[in-house]
Amino acid sequence: MAAHFDRRLRKAAVTTTVAAVAVAALSASQAPDVTADGNGRQTTADNAPTSDTPPEESATGNSRYYTDLPPLNSPSPAPTTGTPASRGASEAGIPATVLDAYKKAESELRRAKPGCNLPWQLLAAIGKVESGQARGGRVDANGTTIGRIIGPQLDGNGFALIKDTDNGVYDGNSSYDNAVGPMQFIPSTWEWAGRDGNSDGKEDPNNVYDAALAAGHYLCRNSWDLADQADLKRAILSYNNSQDYLHTVLSWLEYYRKGTHEIPDGTGSLPVGRSDDATPGTRSPGRGTGASSRPQSPGTATPSPGRSPSKPPASGRPTDPGSPSTSPSTPPTDPAPPTETPTPTDTVHHLENAGATGFSAIAGDTFAERISTRAETKAGEAVGKVRVRFTVLGDTDATFTGGEKVAAVTTNASGVAVAPALVAGEQTGGFTVRATVIGRTVPGLDYKATVTERVADALTSTGETEPTCTPGGEFADPIEVKATLKGAVADQVAVTATLIKSKDDPAENDKGPYFKDADGTAVRTLTGRKTDAKGLLELPKLYADDAEGTYILRLTTPGGAALDITLTVAEAADPTPDPSTGPSTAPSTEPSTEPEA
Repeated sequence: MAAHFDRRLRKAAVTTTVAAVAVAALSASQAPDVTADGNGRQTTADNAPTSDTPPEESATGNSRYYTDLPPLNSPSPAPTTGTPASRGASEAGIPATVLDAYKKAESELRRAKPGCNLPWQLLAAIGKVESGQARGGRVDANGTTIGRIIGPQLDGNGFALIKDTDNGVYDGNSSYDNAVGPMQFIPSTWEWAGRDGNSDGKEDPNNVYDAALAAGHYLCRNSWDLADQADLKRAILSYNNSQDYLHTVLSWLEYYRKGTHEIPDGTGSLPVGRSDDATPGTRSPGRGTGASSRPQSPGTATPSPGRSPSKPPASGRPTDPGSPSTSPSTPPTDPAPPTETPTPTDTVHHLENAGATGFSAIAGDTFAERISTRAETKAGEAVGKVRVRFTVLGDTDATFTGGEKVAAVTTNASGVAVAPALVAGEQTGGFTVRATVIGRTVPGLDYKATVTERVADALTSTGETEPTCTPGGEFADPIEVKATLKGAVADQVAVTATLIKSKDDPAENDKGPYFKDADGTAVRTLTGRKTDAKGLLELPKLYADDAEGTYILRLTTPGGAALDITLTVAEAADPTPDPSTGPSTAPSTEPSTEPEA
């Protein structure tokens, strides 16, 4: 990027002063919400958005990122075949598999969360800044990176302090967490944000399909609408809480929106300039003009020494200029190391249930009770201002309000965090909600919840006549019933239909009317049928065998509703004369046998 700027400046034959002004103008034009002072330094607008997402809940842990910017000229889409002539910083092509992953993630989010309005170009912008599009598209046929992309360990030395949460499973570090994969997720965030984007049964942060889909869901949480500029900025800052990061991502987003082209995997440009390339005491570069312009391979785990300018000296203490100088014969005395004041999170010893137990709801309903957890010290004292993560676990489609399976809540002064309301899906059965302390390794607290079937308390027939049929025939009119609950329509209620032996014997009959399955075989019990949005259910056609008689069709639902319908199988009656018409007076057509007079 620096060479790109130099060529333009030489061509214009400008002075050093004019060059500084040009760079300032360039910065302002390419980075939203950024202005420049008279010396070309960037300044952020006073109304710039901020994020309250703590590092341990961000996608990356606020780890380092790449700062190179898009070319000045708008990209011109090029053919999707062939090898690009240049792999320099101006290369704007996106490797084919990586681009496919972004577009598939956008398509899935359009279906799952249409109100989010996620553009694939945003995923591409973040992927460019986080890993240079998976190190120029170095992925295999399934989209998994060739070699893992590992960020620096988050040990508090110029980065956030996030102690190990995955026992080194993802990042190979059992002491601290590192950001992992093409979208640079930290393990603690991947635990709840991870997705299976290529349907291989695994959630792998090193797979670009999985990582892109996870990034999409992460950016679409909190009911954000990314078509709204304010929500867009909040989402980006929650990914990595840095104004420079925001400006860099927005620059690439705008660039990709103007058009880009697909290039073969493995031929993309490698990123240059990292956000941790600043020298001690200076501001981290946000425009790709850091101290180092050499290509850096994403995944290097060694942080730059320049990331900790505020670290105190290893020994010694500054002297007061007005005090006597220290005698040369008196060795300097190292000060005692500062005592760190424990944070509220550091004092949490365990979690306790602070509310109800035995959570249950009917499918589609909101759980009446909300889960609440109390953070306590070892002595049982409440701990406020601690963030608690609630995660829905198990084979269920239940979510918190807003459609998310994870929620983070800060404890109040009483040490209590109340989870958002749980909403039951259509899938019945049990599942678990686990509460854990964010930033602290203490045992989680599990809450059991159950989703039960939808119910009805009444069933009525919509037919006006009793169903009849001749032996060996079929019933002409289908049977339809309506389910209600307390007088209101009961939709999506399961109805069981059984042809029973008698009102007093509910066993399945072995003769008489029957239904047919897909193979044409006679069946006398139907399950899995549900009422529609109006509470109505029409049963399949009924047939009769050769046995005449009166039979009972019994319908039942969860909730206790039951209805018996009488079915009659009989031969059709022979037509008989109407007695009211009297004997026939029509002349006989038979010849007379009496002799003539």
